[in-house]
Amino acid sequence: MAASNTVNRQHKRANYSLALLMCVAVFSYIDRTIIAVLQEGIRLELGLSDTQLGMLTGLGFAIFYTLFAIPIARIADTWVRKYVIAVALCFWSLMTAGSGLATSFLGLLIFRIGVAIGEAGSVPTTHSLISDYYPKEKRATVLSIWGLTLSIGPMTGFLLGGWLNDLVGWRETFIIFGLAGVALVPVILLTLPEPVRGATDQHDDKTADSRSAEKAPDLSVVARSLWQLRSFRYLCIGTALHAFSAIAMANWNAPFYQRIHELSATEVGIYLGLIIGVGGALGTLAGGMLADHLGRRDSRFYMWVPAAATLLVIPFGLIQYLVPNLALSLAAAFAIGVLTSVYLGPVNGTSQSLVKPGMRAVTSATLVFVTNIIGMGLGPLFTGMLSDWFSVGFEMGPDSLRYAILCTLLANVFAGVAYAYASRFVDRDMKANA
Repeated sequence: MAASNTVNRQHKRANYSLALLMCVAVFSYIDRTIIAVLQEGIRLELGLSDTQLGMLTGLGFAIFYTLFAIPIARIADTWVRKYVIAVALCFWSLMTAGSGLATSFLGLLIFRIGVAIGEAGSVPTTHSLISDYYPKEKRATVLSIWGLTLSIGPMTGFLLGGWLNDLVGWRETFIIFGLAGVALVPVILLTLPEPVRGATDQHDDKTADSRSAEKAPDLSVVARSLWQLRSFRYLCIGTALHAFSAIAMANWNAPFYQRIHELSATEVGIYLGLIIGVGGALGTLAGGMLADHLGRRDSRFYMWVPAAATLLVIPFGLIQYLVPNLALSLAAAFAIGVLTSVYLGPVNGTSQSLVKPGMRAVTSATLVFVTNIIGMGLGPLFTGMLSDWFSVGFEMGPDSLRYAILCTLLANVFAGVAYAYASRFVDRDMKANA
């Protein structure tokens, strides 16, 4: 009876922690993506080009997000992780609020860099915590549940952001969301439990105290270990290329529908918010649950599932951006919202299961680094530059953005191939690090 009560308490504690970390992630994704639905108003008031918007939503954010991810993850692997989460949340929320005070491209870029630095500490630390709340066989599913925030956050940002933009303006919208995030910080400090590192992994003869006392390996050791994992190498490549196209589409969908289909910010917020929220949630849950279900029979499914979903994005993308009918375009966008989210659970669950407990935050940060410098950094910027080039050089007008986005779909072909190649090494690499 005592053992049963202990298990129940641990289960409740894990579920509460997951829910709280999901709240943190929701604010992270709101503050990261809300600029997408606000950028037409920002562009008009500050007189920005599509290239400058691509810098704000892409490379300007991604460079600092990725550069700080690994150092902060190293702190998370050696320090109390809930403190890392609390400090990061407070910092990026204040920077979001500060974005509402910007009066120039440079000023807004500086605040966006601040948001990026703060958010760099969120995902790796969260992945490390979740992996110590739940065992290996549940991680892809649990990380998919946590990954719902990738849909809930942008959905909330688009729905409320578009409405607030039309109601009070883009500046006040930044301030409102930023201050709301700061209010969550005391809850993290007072109620989030800090689990023993490696508590949910199988160990032969190590006690909880000895596992907790284990020193995290040096970064050079972690780097060598990750490089030797061929499955991780190709997983990173696939995710980076997938993100190149997915993030470009996500960042430029709002201006696309405003310029091509002449929707208001409120209308765009409703349509894209529901597509990201509902479609993204379905894809995230389906991807993690399907990968865990099929992966019990053959671990290669952990990579085959995102490979198939990534390749299917291409035909739906052609429909979304080429058909003149708004309803059909939005239906295709919904399908893409599902498909581009499938990767989250399998990729994150696999990467965490490939390494030892003391390497998990840095492993997550490495994946974040590679993925975001290519996907988040170059995807939106490349699209903005192409749009400006098509507009001026080929006199395409508003259609320049349509064809610029379409060019990014090609990355999905190479992403699917990389995922499929990674599947060849997953089983061997998992067993080697068990």
